[in-house]
Amino acid sequence: MIAIGCDHAGVELKDEVINFLREKNIEVTDCGIKSGEKCDYPDMAEKVCGMITSGEAEKGILICGTGIGMSMAANKIKGIRAAVCTEHFSAKYTRLHNDANVLCMGARVVGPGLALELADIFVSTEFEGGRHQRRVDLISKLEEK
Repeated sequence: MIAIGCDHAGVELKDEVINFLREKNIEVTDCGIKSGEKCDYPDMAEKVCGMITSGEAEKGILICGTGIGMSMAANKIKGIRAAVCTEHFSAKYTRLHNDANVLCMGARVVGPGLALELADIFVSTEFEGGRHQRRVDLISKLEEK
């Protein structure tokens, strides 16, 4: 299951991504917000990432104006590896090599067509493991400092 949320800058894009993923028969939980509501991105990052760390969701997608604020907030949460992606290569390799569990996108940076492609790549690409697992483990150790 994919948990997805946004702040007020990303509502329209979030709704498009949700519809796209559901059309592909991917289970999605809409963590909010709705049009007209306001939200501070750290609060939404905490909500979506909490679903991942609790095991309720496998991955998450966070959308704000640039994707940067969401990624900064998400990466403060133990067990979260969030990546801002604005092109295909990063979306693919953040899953293959980094086992990222949160995709962050900027609604003011990527258009809906690209956002749907990035979401598709992110949710369908599996972690490669192998030599990359050691590095992911090293990232996890940093959380203990």
